[in-house]
Amino acid sequence: MSNEQKSVLIVLVWCNTMRIILKNFNKIFATILIATALTVQSVYAIDEVKVEKGSVLGIEDCISIALNNNPAIKNARFNYGISKSNVGRARSEFFPTVGVGTGYNYTNTNTKRTDYDTNAYTVQATLNQLLWNFGRTNARIKMQKFYMIADEFNFENVVRQTIFYVKQRYYEVLAARASVLINEAYVDINERNYQRTKAYYDEGLKSKIDLVNAEVTLSDSKISLIRSQNLYKNSLVNLNNAMYLTNAPSYSISDNGSFSVKDNVAPIDLTRITGVNTQTSHQVPVRVNDAKQLTATIETLEMLTDYKIEEFPYTFEECIEMAYKNRADLKAYTSTLDAVKENLVYVKRNYYPEISANAGYGFRNQNRTNSLNVGVNLSSSLNIMAQKYDVDAAKYQVDIAQNSLNQLNQDIYFEVQNAYINMVELEKQIPLQGVKVRQTLENYELAEGRYYVGLGDYIELQDAKVNYNNAQNSYIETIHNYNVARANLESVIAMPQKVTITLEDKKNGTK
Repeated sequence: MSNEQKSVLIVLVWCNTMRIILKNFNKIFATILIATALTVQSVYAIDEVKVEKGSVLGIEDCISIALNNNPAIKNARFNYGISKSNVGRARSEFFPTVGVGTGYNYTNTNTKRTDYDTNAYTVQATLNQLLWNFGRTNARIKMQKFYMIADEFNFENVVRQTIFYVKQRYYEVLAARASVLINEAYVDINERNYQRTKAYYDEGLKSKIDLVNAEVTLSDSKISLIRSQNLYKNSLVNLNNAMYLTNAPSYSISDNGSFSVKDNVAPIDLTRITGVNTQTSHQVPVRVNDAKQLTATIETLEMLTDYKIEEFPYTFEECIEMAYKNRADLKAYTSTLDAVKENLVYVKRNYYPEISANAGYGFRNQNRTNSLNVGVNLSSSLNIMAQKYDVDAAKYQVDIAQNSLNQLNQDIYFEVQNAYINMVELEKQIPLQGVKVRQTLENYELAEGRYYVGLGDYIELQDAKVNYNNAQNSYIETIHNYNVARANLESVIAMPQKVTITLEDKKNGTK
């Protein structure tokens, strides 16, 4: 067999092999996708919660809404999709590059002796295939894979932060609602005290200064009520913002056991925001005939007398261990470090050449010319000085990634430590605050009795009322801070949650 015949045989075998690869490309690619999917964690799709007028949402419902609506979660999923495409783009270097082309050329030749036209049609087809570049492409593929893994963990970290933010706003609404109920009861107490003081003043049993003080105290309590109502409405806005729920209908959130009040549902209605009602905001209480027989009826909230704390299931040492094991941002930093290490390998291997194969076919209608070529090439193009600095920069990137990982390890330890200390401290304060509420209530009842039998003055009574009201609000604030601190500890240790969302959730984005 001649050399020309051998060359033709090699080209035919090469072209036939590439034809088979291209023909079965879809099957091969589908097989790769299936193999990849088998390594992905099981899908947990959360149901979409629809908010309708009159709906009652629990904390898990609020979390589900936020996870479905949060743009940051969607962006994290899109970033993962980009990283996945980058992996495919890196792998594509091992696939052949096919080129086709055709052309037409017209030439007119005019001399003293001749005058003729030439029409030429050409067709070309080329096939180029990378055979080996000494592991450079493999290093790039590994680098993009690590970046893809890092983006997957970044997605999980955004989910963790979203869940904590919703919990924080949810507890804020419940605390604000409880504060409104306390201040409503405080206004009622001061209205009754004003009526009784007015009745005693009319009969000459109390002085004018007592009556004025009662009026001032009543006005102050109404101002406090307005402030608490405003904070409550702002907390509703913050909760809607956390869930990215715009133009929400009137709905309510239910108590999850953290704020047990007489009406365990907090109504949320921001469909209409009205101004001040001047007809009622400055009215004094309607006088009753038996004002002297009134008592400042005190309705205590259930949570102020019987609040139970569920013991946190993990010790500090266990929390530290869970944080290092579960934190997605720590895993993302680790994967980023692996990626920049592979980038360093990739840059170093630019020193090596690459081996490629090529084949081409051409046809020219003029003279019926056919051409066929096949070859194997060894090539290298390198600026040695630029390559040196590229390697140095890649090494610094590794150092930066390593330093960032070390810093995050330390930050996580201190985050867990602070969160655990804050939760334990607030847990200890709650029963003491409960005792203080009962003590100030008893003191107020005694001061009220002393005042209306003439044994105490109004300043003593007023101090007792203020102390009782402040004790209630402090109790509510402590419970709110405790729930937020507990949610924060769960977040910093990446404690598994009942409601979450996975990256490959079919209901929430493309795979």
